[in-house]
Amino acid sequence: MASNDPGWGGKNNEGPPDLDEIMRDLTRRLNALFGGKNRASTPPPVEPPGTRRTGAGFVLALIVLIWLGTGFYIVDQGKRGVVLRFGKHVETTLPGPRWHMPFPIESVHIVNLEQVRTVEVGYRSHGEGGAGRSREFKESLMLTDDENIIDLQFAVQYNLKSAEDFLFNNRFSTDAAGNIEANTVRGVAETAIREIVGKSRMDFVLYEGREEIATRAKKLIQEILDRYQAGINVVSVTMQNAQPPEQVQAAFDDAVKAGQDLERQKNEGQAYANDVIPKARGNAARLLEEAQAYKQRVINEALGNASRFSQVLAQYEKAPQVTRQRLYLEAQEEMLSSISKVVVDQKSGSGSLLYLPLDKLIAASPQPATVPAAAPAAAQAQAPATAEADARTRDAFRNRDRESRP
Repeated sequence: MASNDPGWGGKNNEGPPDLDEIMRDLTRRLNALFGGKNRASTPPPVEPPGTRRTGAGFVLALIVLIWLGTGFYIVDQGKRGVVLRFGKHVETTLPGPRWHMPFPIESVHIVNLEQVRTVEVGYRSHGEGGAGRSREFKESLMLTDDENIIDLQFAVQYNLKSAEDFLFNNRFSTDAAGNIEANTVRGVAETAIREIVGKSRMDFVLYEGREEIATRAKKLIQEILDRYQAGINVVSVTMQNAQPPEQVQAAFDDAVKAGQDLERQKNEGQAYANDVIPKARGNAARLLEEAQAYKQRVINEALGNASRFSQVLAQYEKAPQVTRQRLYLEAQEEMLSSISKVVVDQKSGSGSLLYLPLDKLIAASPQPATVPAAAPAAAQAQAPATAEADARTRDAFRNRDRESRP
């Protein structure tokens, strides 16, 4: 009800107008405007003075209240509300119930900072849960440092660190699933991965370097986005698939098998080397130890002989004749101890030599511990020969003694 109503505050006005009456009046007015022919022909009821202006003021106030009520909004946890006034950023609101000037004066964009978004490069997921997948060869085919082409597919996951920068410094599009994504992330991710792959060899990208390439790509993407002030934080870069193009897949498989055979032969050779080399080193160490022991033994013998010679020399200087005789006897003893025959030279001058068969005498000497009991006849047959040999030996010694006397 308008405050400038002339009937308000009069003497006969005991209180505010009846709301039911106002609603009935509003209904009658609407029926008069949008009703049929029969209703249009019916004359309108007689209205009391001031009722028309009162109803119009109430409707206007109700519309204003509804319009103002559209400015209320709620910012959930983990989100931010970016308020724009005629397209210009005014403020960023925190979580909680908020109000802004309704449209068209101000508008608000709710931005989720904690949501992890995904950008796919080289492929697109379709269907429920991403069960289907289609390739994007324009994005996935890349050239390596050794001038080979590979088919590389990867995904970039990111969240936001600045709602204002994300809204005002990015260009958005809608993917096949109807989700809004930032085109800046896709372009930057493709640029970064092409730079890294272009500086790497094909085998490194396909096999041992996949984790390293993902790490380097994440760092480079984040650096470029920060330079653009995109307000985006890269969470992870995941390599989905890396393979040569389908046209050369068969030849590449043959090359891979050849490489595997090469590695297998290398491993076999290394295993054989691991078996042979320790043995050779052990033999070499043993020979070195034996040589060292022989060297030490020869040195010790030489030192001992030198010491013995020095002692013999000292004794020789004291008694030369005795020392010479002693050395001669020791030398003869050493030589004759290893032979079984002795030749005696008689000094009678007859030129005859006496043969002394010591080996036979030793063999014929009685050995009760070793001679078998079953050969008494052979021992009896050799007894006369042994007695005769002993007699000749005694005669020879007697003759030598006589010749040696003066």
